[in-house]
Amino acid sequence: MDIEDLRTFVEVADAGGVTSAALRLGISKSMVSRRLLRLEAELGVQLLARSTRGASLTEAGATFRDYAARISAEIDVARETILPAGELRGRLRIAAPLSFGPTHFARVIAQMACRYPQLQIQTCYTDRFVDLIAEGYDCAIRVGHLQDSNLVARRVGPLYGSFVASPDYIRVHGSPETPEELVAHQALMQGTETWQAMDGDRMTNIRPQGRFKADNGAALAVAAVAGLGIAVLPDDLIKDHLDSGELVRVMKRYPPPPAGIFVVRPPGQHPARKIRVLTEMLIECFDHGPATAFRSNAGGSPPAAT
Repeated sequence: MDIEDLRTFVEVADAGGVTSAALRLGISKSMVSRRLLRLEAELGVQLLARSTRGASLTEAGATFRDYAARISAEIDVARETILPAGELRGRLRIAAPLSFGPTHFARVIAQMACRYPQLQIQTCYTDRFVDLIAEGYDCAIRVGHLQDSNLVARRVGPLYGSFVASPDYIRVHGSPETPEELVAHQALMQGTETWQAMDGDRMTNIRPQGRFKADNGAALAVAAVAGLGIAVLPDDLIKDHLDSGELVRVMKRYPPPPAGIFVVRPPGQHPARKIRVLTEMLIECFDHGPATAFRSNAGGSPPAAT
């Protein structure tokens, strides 16, 4: 029984169709279909019920899927164990934020590809929330404050932000000095998120209101420069705007709490070595203190800052 046939079956089962599985695997739909037919012929049972809308598991397929997934995972671990020291192979699928990915993480990912020429890396840069398990990703790089989840997260670096507005906005609407005053201003947000501000060691929650929303931090920075309202954004994202004077910090006595950069992965006792290597490279690049691994606060979408 071919391990690639098993792996392909698991991808089709999880993706719900041949087309989606082919995209995940980076192969043609015809090759996916051939592998499935070969596996079904070898087993002597139909694993998938195919239709124009996709593929669903038969009763036998649902039973066999868990076994096939465990076998594929064990083979991956075995391959890593016997590889020469320092060598990585196979495929690594990463989800990374569009706001930070190309400017902050792409260089590290490219360095990893150069260091391990046998490793295939596929990175999706998007600010939408990516379901790692349902969409077949090995891991994700996320920034901001993470919500509770059964995913496993490793902090790889800090993320500092500021409340900012344009001089034109402040000239017309004034500059808020406290969280209570901020509520009366136009906020530039991703959605309906709650903002937080530090009052010494005490955290204050803010329910901002505003008419302009975007799911991308760079777009929110442009809106802030245009004078549409106040935003809370990562310092690295707005450095040029601050240096040029297009944006200024407001409410300096009540800064947003530090956030973080995280690598998150589906639950499992031992992360694949390729994920550990990526994590270590990101820590080397971004962290200036000890990294922390934890299981909670690992699955939420990032705030407007990302």
